[in-house]
Amino acid sequence: MTAVTPVSMLFGGDMPQAPAVPSYASGISDVPLLGDTIGDNFDRTVAAFPDRDALVDRASGGRWSYRELATEVDALALGLLAAGIGKGDRVGIWAPNCAEWTFTQYASAKIGAILVNINPAYRSHELEFVLNQAGIRLLIAAESFKTSDYAAMIEEVRPQCTNLERVLLLGGEDWRRVLDEGRAADTSALARAQANLSADDPINIQYTSGTTGFPKGATLSHHNILNNGFFVGELCGYTEADRVCIPVPFYHCFGMVMGNLACTSHGSCMVIPAPSFDPTATLDAVAAERCTSLYGVPTMFIAELAEPGFADYDLNSLRTGIMAGSPCPVEVMKQVIERMGMAEVSICYGMTETSPVSTQTRADDSVDRRVSTVGRVGPHIEVKVVDPETGLTVPRGEPGELCTRGYSVMLGYWEQPDKTAEAIDLARWMHTGDLAVMDGDGYVNITGRIKDMVIRGGENLYPREIEEFLYTHPDILDAQVVGVPDAKYGEELMAWVRMREGAAPLSADSLREFCHGKLAHYKIPRYVHVVDEFPMTVTGKVRKVEMREKSIDLLGLNRATDAADQY
Repeated sequence: MTAVTPVSMLFGGDMPQAPAVPSYASGISDVPLLGDTIGDNFDRTVAAFPDRDALVDRASGGRWSYRELATEVDALALGLLAAGIGKGDRVGIWAPNCAEWTFTQYASAKIGAILVNINPAYRSHELEFVLNQAGIRLLIAAESFKTSDYAAMIEEVRPQCTNLERVLLLGGEDWRRVLDEGRAADTSALARAQANLSADDPINIQYTSGTTGFPKGATLSHHNILNNGFFVGELCGYTEADRVCIPVPFYHCFGMVMGNLACTSHGSCMVIPAPSFDPTATLDAVAAERCTSLYGVPTMFIAELAEPGFADYDLNSLRTGIMAGSPCPVEVMKQVIERMGMAEVSICYGMTETSPVSTQTRADDSVDRRVSTVGRVGPHIEVKVVDPETGLTVPRGEPGELCTRGYSVMLGYWEQPDKTAEAIDLARWMHTGDLAVMDGDGYVNITGRIKDMVIRGGENLYPREIEEFLYTHPDILDAQVVGVPDAKYGEELMAWVRMREGAAPLSADSLREFCHGKLAHYKIPRYVHVVDEFPMTVTGKVRKVEMREKSIDLLGLNRATDAADQY
């Protein structure tokens, strides 16, 4: 009989420790990726559900079945072809949420024109930059919106935009003429145009808001955004019976991908409550249209929950929805589930450059998972957490930068290969700039932006952690924390807070008293600033860069800034 040597003796008596599990996960799925173009996928849905509601625009009173929506989309597509617009041409869209925005999204996709989303908040110098940087040939725009006179701004910059050949103002004579020409055109021209497209063609440019300088144009393909919208809808359980209320802007991925494309790839109905976010209009739309799903960034849900007549709205139809766009406060998420009845509400995390969603919570996740994480990696996507300095994957449970790879990663920044190379490495990993921790089960928690991290006296402080604690204060409705310069510690913490109606004023001393014994002393904000509103982007993201700048002025810390810059 052969003697067996114990394994432990081979290693000097002690068993080697198993290596730590890396912070890496890939999304396994039985559902294959779609190989369609957006136009072909849309046509399949129209054929399957011609008489189902497709689009409701509450502001105009318009509503379209899938057959009727296809008629409008095809008319505009043929009209654009007749106007000389074709594959690869850039078509700008500068308008708030409206039915025509949706017509344009699908019409441009059908002919292969690259839709360039223009932020409704842009002013003339930003408009001029985008028109020139993207080389837009045709611009579709609202005549005006709120206090912005779009028509006047277009005329102001037009002489400097040599690529811009034509402008169609929504509802104007030129717009009607293009639609009329399309209705009279031979439909075979559209069939030929669609047959000449690849799912990998660029179809959309979305400008990301940079903290310095002009924004960069994230260039996305049919394959990028169609699949991302489809799988977001899959994880929300969408079918042709769902009605999705979309108060988030179409010019952003949240509206046009997670909203529109998630709907049209499942035969669901898109409901536009208003041209821009309005909490009353949103709640009205959910109740009147019996919406099963509601989207929003946290500030939108906070506003809806705070509506004086909130209890009077019948929201019993709601089943699910998505909260995304910025870190979702735990307390707000709990109220959305309990008071709005969105038992299956999902948290999504992503960025424009990844089409946008990389991780998402599932309907069968525990409430704790859904209020404290951004879920697990999406189908057919990879994510990992790396040490920002070395680029090496960190063990699960350790913080680092979140990276993502897969079908969703953009083609690149439009005509900016140098910027693309800074964001996407040679292995096609997109570096998000977000700090994250992945737990043992693959759930991801976003702890903040690398650039938002505050370094106080050598301690790394993450504003998200402190903000979550401040939400537990009974008088605080919303809270944001930024770093401000300090001559002694390099940086100090400042909390901007919005108070609940009727609450007593909050001082730095009273906030410190609330935090004492619950937060480490160095995590307690030194300064407090009470405001009615935070500086926001159009998509509802808080502008922390602007908050920091204003904080420095408010506190008279300009000299401290000079001292802190020496660290």
